[in-house]
Amino acid sequence: MAPQRDKARQVKIIASAAVLVLVIVLGYLSAGRGSTSSGTAVNAAASSNSGAPATPADPSAPSSAPFPDEARRIPGDPYALGNVKAPVVMVVWSDFQCPFCGHFARETEPTLVKQFVDAGVLRIEWRDFPYLGKESELAAVAGRAAAAQGRFWQFHDLVYAHEHRVNHGDLSAAHLREYAAAAGLDLARYDADVKANRGADKVQADLSEGVALGITGTPAFLINGQPVLGAQPTATFVAMIQQAAAAAK
Repeated sequence: MAPQRDKARQVKIIASAAVLVLVIVLGYLSAGRGSTSSGTAVNAAASSNSGAPATPADPSAPSSAPFPDEARRIPGDPYALGNVKAPVVMVVWSDFQCPFCGHFARETEPTLVKQFVDAGVLRIEWRDFPYLGKESELAAVAGRAAAAQGRFWQFHDLVYAHEHRVNHGDLSAAHLREYAAAAGLDLARYDADVKANRGADKVQADLSEGVALGITGTPAFLINGQPVLGAQPTATFVAMIQQAAAAAK
């Protein structure tokens, strides 16, 4: 019975976090911190609850993103995919244990990379948001060790290739080391980085950045400053990226 109770509790926590994200963002928008005359931000937030794709705004309308876009555009950033000068930047806050993040990574991200990143239209920038517990924190530091060797995205793809039980040992130190080996990392260097907890301060910085924006769950996105909450249908992301690219022209 205990495992069933744990699982039910985990589902409840994740669902509650998603609801909190929606409430905070809608409150942020209604408070008038930024214009939503295009309707895009409101539609994107609402779609996180309904599952329906956001309705793109008129691409000819002036850009009025309600949030700063938070893009770093650091040349050679190991946590980014795509051209540093791409007209659209999608910042994503993720947790390696989050099942919805895994769904996005498996089902949507490859399409966005092929359709937009490879074409020079989109840049994807990762942010750590390890809010689900100790294994999330371990995985974030392991990801930092992979990034130090220029293999973050290989590690990312391997970890997200399967859905993980939350805090049940699926992302234990031993399992993370196996992913590191499969990603082609120098394990001696990886072990040293993980043992020293290198990058933990930067993980915390990413987490704090997200919290400051009102994020309480994952995945959460900003597409040129427009929020998208949750693992929405691929069509939602496609529509918003196309709209942002048109506005950037």
